[in-house]
Amino acid sequence: MAAKQNKQKTTPSVVNKKAYHNFEFVEKIEAGLELLGTEVKSLRAGQADLSGSYARINRAECWLVGASISQYPQASISNHEPLRKRKLLLHKAQIRKITTKLEQRGFTLVPLRIYFNDRGLAKIELALARGKRQYDKRKTISERDQKRDLDRTMKKYRK
Repeated sequence: MAAKQNKQKTTPSVVNKKAYHNFEFVEKIEAGLELLGTEVKSLRAGQADLSGSYARINRAECWLVGASISQYPQASISNHEPLRKRKLLLHKAQIRKITTKLEQRGFTLVPLRIYFNDRGLAKIELALARGKRQYDKRKTISERDQKRDLDRTMKKYRK
């Protein structure tokens, strides 16, 4: 008999690609999301957008602002508001640590991606980030191009 294979459904994670271009990351943090049922269904379908969103700490609570989770088409009147603020689930010690770093000049709390963990819970990856200057962005692009060219030339000799 053939052994049973674990067939796990892989739900698409929503990635904030602009954040990788516009910010340099100092520290990454994983947080839970407080979501409604229709928001979970939309996230499992990959219907979310994190571009232009950020996290804010208000009264010792962390909130996700500006993230758009599309309405679930099958939910008629019980649908959610796409651009509502969503509470992020963090420990108080984590929030205090983040708050002290955010008070320093130039730090922002940026969401990188939303995904579902092994237990099926929605998680968000946040990063304490500092904005890149224009010349830093150009430098990153040129380094990526040089690495790609080097890999192309090395590919000929690997065969």
